[in-house]
Amino acid sequence: MGDSEPGTTRSLPIRAERDLLTARHAIRAASLEAGFGLIAQTKLITAASELVRNCYVHGGGGSLLIEHLRPPPRAGLRLTISDEGPGIPNPDVALTDGYSTGQGLGHGLGGAKRLVDEFHLESAPGQGTTVVITRWTGDR
Repeated sequence: MGDSEPGTTRSLPIRAERDLLTARHAIRAASLEAGFGLIAQTKLITAASELVRNCYVHGGGGSLLIEHLRPPPRAGLRLTISDEGPGIPNPDVALTDGYSTGQGLGHGLGGAKRLVDEFHLESAPGQGTTVVITRWTGDR
């Protein structure tokens, strides 16, 4: 996941619907602390909201880890969203626009991936899902 030196971390449970809002607020606060501009904040919060909601709805809950990265000369945030749910049978297909397991438009995972600088998904049937996203400072 890179050779950056981790800064502070915060772990949050994703067990109830109210935890989705708590996660959004924590990510917003972390993005402000990291020095993100408004565009970068919005992109990160949007991507993370989708992933945290998926963790809750499809994975039955899990956890969010927020990690401040401070490798010179820039800073960033790494978010790890994990669940122990049923997993994703074919992650490559799930990242394809238009793929949906529910009533959505099917832009969730692929859309989240486009909003961040780094995206890594690990999942297998019966083994849960972990998504790690990283966004570096700078409004790109």
